[in-house]
Amino acid sequence: MYSKKFNPMMLLILISLVFTQFSFAKPAVQLNADVDIAIKKFEKEVVGGPEFLSKVKGYLVFPSVIKGGFIVGGEYGEGALRINGTTKHFYSMTSASIGYQAGVQEHSVLIAFLSEASLNNFIRSNGWEAGVDGSITVADWGKNKDITSISYEKPIVAFIYGAEGLMLGVSIEGTKFQRIIPN
Repeated sequence: MYSKKFNPMMLLILISLVFTQFSFAKPAVQLNADVDIAIKKFEKEVVGGPEFLSKVKGYLVFPSVIKGGFIVGGEYGEGALRINGTTKHFYSMTSASIGYQAGVQEHSVLIAFLSEASLNNFIRSNGWEAGVDGSITVADWGKNKDITSISYEKPIVAFIYGAEGLMLGVSIEGTKFQRIIPN
């Protein structure tokens, strides 16, 4: 017999499927322009940002990630992988979660690949998942602290910056990254 009870796990699975199966991709020109603005914002807000980016093997930039939820939540953003300052591929990032959460937030995410191996593993995979396929450190730095003076234990570092709105909890564990083809 069919039960009409609310099943949060089914809703979580549905949200996850919707976000991973469909791309809302912007045109490549617009996405690249948004990525350029996000990189400039990162370099302006983060002390040592330009020097740090010049030393990494590559970086993935999501200029606008929307996260929202009340008990059940989701997150979606589109961005570009840059190597030596040039866009190589476009990606989407999606996640779904259930638990104590409330609010809506827009922020930018920059994921830096510190080693050639971590960058190559990411590029070779399609459907790479943070925390499963690669271990990521979410950087915690003070506004006046130079990030070039920080030593990172893991080969992939994520920076979450430019937050607008209010959302409890920041994490990218379990976030799925997939290559997309912009319109």
